[in-house]
Amino acid sequence: LSDKYSTLLHLQQLTVKTEDEEKPQLSELHQIKTEDNGDTEAPRHKHFSCNICGKSFKNYTTFKMHMMIHTGMREHSCDFCGKGFEEKRALQTHMRLHTGERPYACEDCGKTFHAKAILKMHLRVHSGEKPFSCYVCGTRFKTKGTLTRHVRIHTTEKPFVCHVCSKAFSLQHHLKRHMSVHTGEKQFICGVCSEGFSQQTQLKRHMRVHAQEKSFICSVCSKRFFKQDTLERHMRIHTGEDPFICHVCSKGFSKQETLSGHMRVHTGEKMFICSVCDKGFTRQQSLKNHMEVHTRPFSCEVCRSRFNKRLHLENHMRVHSGEKPFVCSVCSKAFSRHGNLTRHMAVHEGEKPSVYSVSCQAFSQDVLQKCINVTEGCK
Repeated sequence: LSDKYSTLLHLQQLTVKTEDEEKPQLSELHQIKTEDNGDTEAPRHKHFSCNICGKSFKNYTTFKMHMMIHTGMREHSCDFCGKGFEEKRALQTHMRLHTGERPYACEDCGKTFHAKAILKMHLRVHSGEKPFSCYVCGTRFKTKGTLTRHVRIHTTEKPFVCHVCSKAFSLQHHLKRHMSVHTGEKQFICGVCSEGFSQQTQLKRHMRVHAQEKSFICSVCSKRFFKQDTLERHMRIHTGEDPFICHVCSKGFSKQETLSGHMRVHTGEKMFICSVCDKGFTRQQSLKNHMEVHTRPFSCEVCRSRFNKRLHLENHMRVHSGEKPFVCSVCSKAFSRHGNLTRHMAVHEGEKPSVYSVSCQAFSQDVLQKCINVTEGCK
């Protein structure tokens, strides 16, 4: 570690002030690179080499920016929040967050952005372009960040670690939700008794306490409710009353929340956001259906059933293809699944077939031998 810092100090001493910008003495910089291999002739390409991690660069500016990764230094800092940046233009872009300036506008929808890169990502909403592809399941994404979050489903990587109990999470918002356990924040409130809970699962368990307290009973269907206003809303099912009217299309609804959900059809508001890929939906059920793209990325092209493992999809495909690779050694009846064959063998139980006499190539020789050993051990 001391060698790294001595190298960094040495690099600072190598810089020479010129009219153009700070530039290093190339011969000395190259000498740092070639200390180990004895090469003293200046190379023609990538002659700026980091002595800490070994990366090489074609120009000094890029090399200088890279060195800040190791030093932790940022030359340009924000006067408002203190955040540091390696480049002046990055600071200028950041400053627009504080000033509210949004000079980049989408020609399709008029939405404005403070950075050109963010506008570029936004344009993919209109074009449908998804240049980033998952190497495991092939799902495509509009941004590299959403792909990175998605891949953690396959790798089980959990980079967000609680500093209190060391529990790890794959998504940052899961960590934030977990932190309420330590902070004592109770954002989930019981609608019956107003008791607060830090997690939604705790609230659901608590609601069972009130399960026997449903004293408001519907005179039509005898359904029970915790509160009078809930019963009143329920009664509209029987009366057909729709007091909440959409001012756009005049459609009526029995509940205010149903009308609110309907209004998103007209406004285009998508308040239900996917935590993995940031895609938005107008309805919570649509978001739940979408989440299967991430939790069950392998989809059947015939019936659209989804699976979390490719092997499960392959097994499922036999339903459509009619393939039956598992054959009974007694009567030659074939099955699409090994479990079905195992259950079928009970039909021949009186004939006592060998457990391992199934005509199936799904097992390797060593697995078959283990089956034989187990069977013989039971005799």
